[in-house]
Amino acid sequence: MRLAEYDGKALLRRHGLAVPRSVLLRAGEQPPEEAAGWSGYFLKAQVLEGGRGKSGLVRRLQSLSEFREARRLILATLDDADTPLLLEEAIPIAQEIFAAVRIDGTEQRLELLLAPEGGENVEQSSKKLTRVPIDVAVPATAEDIFPALSRIFPPDLAARLARYAARLPDIARKEDLQLLEINPLALTKGGGFIACDAKIIRDEAADFRHDPTEFSLSRTLAERAMTAHERAARDLGFQLVETSGDVVLVTSGAGLAMMMMDLLADHGLRAASFMDNRRGAPDETMNERLKIARLLAARPNIKAIVFQTVIASRSLAERIDALVSWITAEPLPKPLFVGLAAGHAATRKMSAEQAIEKLKALGVPAFTDPVALVRAAAEAVRRL
Repeated sequence: MRLAEYDGKALLRRHGLAVPRSVLLRAGEQPPEEAAGWSGYFLKAQVLEGGRGKSGLVRRLQSLSEFREARRLILATLDDADTPLLLEEAIPIAQEIFAAVRIDGTEQRLELLLAPEGGENVEQSSKKLTRVPIDVAVPATAEDIFPALSRIFPPDLAARLARYAARLPDIARKEDLQLLEINPLALTKGGGFIACDAKIIRDEAADFRHDPTEFSLSRTLAERAMTAHERAARDLGFQLVETSGDVVLVTSGAGLAMMMMDLLADHGLRAASFMDNRRGAPDETMNERLKIARLLAARPNIKAIVFQTVIASRSLAERIDALVSWITAEPLPKPLFVGLAAGHAATRKMSAEQAIEKLKALGVPAFTDPVALVRAAAEAVRRL
């Protein structure tokens, strides 16, 4: 779950990190009287997307007399008059710093990132970005972090920043965060640190460990951002993310879906759907996935349907019979290509070869090699 900035800063505050004074304004609300004494202002759209500055969704105000026009411009850009806005005090900044903690999936540990400048695309553009590996079993300490920071910051600042940065991995662990990014982290003229922006993503699989009523703004925004098919998939028991592609991809599990998305991209195709299991969902949701896939495939921009299944112990015969029933229920809106991989226990009633022949009898190409599957789909799309 991605947190809106307002909720992200609430999370930072409860862990003792300083953030600017701010107020959340909903449709029609005006700035409170106490904001008149602030030194300057930022007005920020609360949306669950990055690049708000480039999109005109963050505006600097010199005085509150500019509030009405700034709000009009932001809401006009979004074409949504109900978007909440965060009015925040502009902090005088001596230096902008980039600080983040994220999961290093390759090394299976946390990684702390820091740079002596903030801004857009700092991870790609900063030549001084330093990365500090954090052992998941050992709390980070300032002593561990200081050597890396001393190479890109003056010693005094490196020492103070190391103490601050050492707190971030602990917050990430306690809050089950996949990403905690502060950009910019403002170094004030007085030498303090203030988090002026917060990009935070919490692992949804850990929701059961947290209060389901917290971060209501982020949950509302996420609900509003879902498409009708994404909501339907959630109600049917699985997660769907629609993307701007040309092939409806039907899979079960994030790892398999990502592998297939990469294979499609390698062959010039783009997945129009990403499917994953939901925590606590039913054991079997293939029929529900196929139901949504048929609806997605009816769109004019879709060229094909790719179905890839991997079965360890469940019956391959039952899965193929369900797939055949779906295929024959009504004409498919786009060509279907099937890939399957089955363990020994799954093939007691039907072998993979028998499954392929059964599908081919219906005019559906089927493969045990996912690369061959995607190649066949790509060739068919090129002929359209």
